[in-house]
Amino acid sequence: MKIFIKLVTLLLCAGAVFGQQTISGKITDTKNNPIEGANIYLEGTYDGASSDKDGNFSFETTEEGTQTLIVSMLSFEPHYEAGDVSYFQNLHIKLMESVNSLTGVTLTAGTFEAGNNSKASVLKPLDIVTTAGATGDFVAALQTLPGTTTVNEDGRLFVRGGTAGETQVFIDGLRVFQPFNATANNMPTRGRFSPFLFKGISFSTGGYSAEYGQALSSVLLLNTTDVPLQEQTEISIMSVGGGLGHTKIWGDQSLSINTSYMNLAPYEALIPSTQGVRWKSPYESISGEAVFRSKGEKSMFKLYTGFNHSNLDIEQEDINFDDFVRFGLKNNNLYVNSSYKYYFGNDWSLISGASIAWDTNDIGINEANVDSKETSSHLKVKAHKNFSNRYDLSFGAEYFHTKFDETYADVNIDEFTNGYTDGLWAGFAESDIYLSNKFAMKLGVRGTHSSLLDEFKVSPRLSLAYKAGENGQFSLAYGDFYQRPLSGVLKFDGSLSMEKASHYILNYQYINNGKTFRTEVYHKAYDQLVKYDSEMPQFNSIYSNFGDGYAQGIDIFWRDSKSIKNLDYWFSYSYLDTERDYQNFPERATPNFAPKHNASLVTKYWVDKLRSQVGLSYSYGSGRPYHNPNNPGFMQEKTKSYNNLSFNWAYLIDQQKILYFSVSNLLSLNNVSNYQYANTPDVRGVYNRRAITPPADSFFFVGFFWTISTDGKSNQLDNL
Repeated sequence: MKIFIKLVTLLLCAGAVFGQQTISGKITDTKNNPIEGANIYLEGTYDGASSDKDGNFSFETTEEGTQTLIVSMLSFEPHYEAGDVSYFQNLHIKLMESVNSLTGVTLTAGTFEAGNNSKASVLKPLDIVTTAGATGDFVAALQTLPGTTTVNEDGRLFVRGGTAGETQVFIDGLRVFQPFNATANNMPTRGRFSPFLFKGISFSTGGYSAEYGQALSSVLLLNTTDVPLQEQTEISIMSVGGGLGHTKIWGDQSLSINTSYMNLAPYEALIPSTQGVRWKSPYESISGEAVFRSKGEKSMFKLYTGFNHSNLDIEQEDINFDDFVRFGLKNNNLYVNSSYKYYFGNDWSLISGASIAWDTNDIGINEANVDSKETSSHLKVKAHKNFSNRYDLSFGAEYFHTKFDETYADVNIDEFTNGYTDGLWAGFAESDIYLSNKFAMKLGVRGTHSSLLDEFKVSPRLSLAYKAGENGQFSLAYGDFYQRPLSGVLKFDGSLSMEKASHYILNYQYINNGKTFRTEVYHKAYDQLVKYDSEMPQFNSIYSNFGDGYAQGIDIFWRDSKSIKNLDYWFSYSYLDTERDYQNFPERATPNFAPKHNASLVTKYWVDKLRSQVGLSYSYGSGRPYHNPNNPGFMQEKTKSYNNLSFNWAYLIDQQKILYFSVSNLLSLNNVSNYQYANTPDVRGVYNRRAITPPADSFFFVGFFWTISTDGKSNQLDNL
């Protein structure tokens, strides 16, 4: 019996030995460097091993048939081998480096990101209100970044040789159709938005995402705050008006409102304009904004609305008239924007939204009246899928509808009307592909069709990024961009084609320990620009798309907030070489809004003993081209250089109160933006001229800001 038992045991052991399989191989990275310490095991079992210093591994298992072999290692993507166990021998497995969102490469060509969630924050929202000379305006603060040009008589964004109309603004991904306040000729405007309602900014100077279109030069993306941190009330009393804001939170819902009133009459009485302007009724406006938010377990709903009513009545000097020319303006603007995000399982998300704007202008020019009304809307749906941390896909569609009507009436001629209606469809698809922590690409395409122009355009987009070191990387971007002609032309001729610009951008960025350095070279080729044969677009002008041009240059940015205690500063420089043949230009030339050199320096210094922040901003622009009919050639003359030194001082009274004082153009320099020449020469055959010097170039501002939070502990020091 004992002999029988021993025999059975021996047979069982032999069977176990013969039933074992050896799994072996070597683990390396994609460059064949051995990886030590990788975990290799069969899924659902305890059979496994770790790789040695040479990357080799070996273990035995009694499992049979089809199995899954898993290889895992920190900083590398998991690897799976599926098949019969007998084939898991002498394997050579190459692990791919995992993509790290904190240390990996990012796609940055042409784009400045900022905000709480921005990896490479360059210009934070709070910089808007603490930059000397910006006076709380988005655009004025962005003009301290490279690629922008300060056009002091206009106030809008001019980017890399593009006109102001070539930049579009979006809130939560939806188009803002009239982002700037209405104003008179040669008087700078301001943006309509309060910076306190937004959590982040993305400002693209070129090569932007395929999700956005109808902008030849750039887009400015503003994102409203998702969840406010606390309930609070904000009160501001200023030398030019006042404002009131409040945020209320209940559960997962919140509402923020802001309203303000401005009146320049006291300011004009104290410092009357002496630069060719007489105020019959100084600028006055009342405006307000509101954001409602409702956060669900997997969703977010936002409703943003803003309104503005403004009016002014002035008389402006004109060299072609003996008396001043009267200009009166009443503008009403209402904008509503809603967006909804829902997060499904399996990393799918859906974003939908709609915006609509009503804008009316009642304009009086001497004995003539112009009444215009524009109703515009935007519908959008976008889906997004994260397939892995290496690959994602976004795609969507959108529809824009615009109806514009204008009526012109004059005592000397009959009343006549102009206008147009257009429906513009667009579809887009875009993917971010991360091949490693050092190399990534963004591929996109956008298609657009206009019912008014009856044409379809396809726009490819491509961005590449390579991380050259721990803190530095190179980026490359290319894209085609189309834009419908502006309303000033379309109201007379709807048979034109879309204008086109192609962008080529090479970027280097270095970020380390509170220091940011960016430099970017670019080339932009224009085609199919609108031309006409009159001084201004008119109903009887001859229009065409025969215009073209180019813009190229280099932008440099440096910011440092660590080297000197309590000091934060940034420096920007841009070199611009551009010419274009468009509008009524007789030949290619550099337009008046495009100086060759632009530079700015912004400093902010906190003084502990004085409980104050002191700031200085200096802006420089080389002479701007202008046409002198007394000399041969077109646009051959240059104005004198633009210089502006601005100062601000903020005193922290306590944790809830700030006293703020600022002066723009501290040295009261007489900056000339252009010259107006007489239509006819004098008896000597000379065309007389007058300098155009915007009256608002010098400005002082005093404000008192009081924030009352529910806990009574709002820290205004954080806002500085």
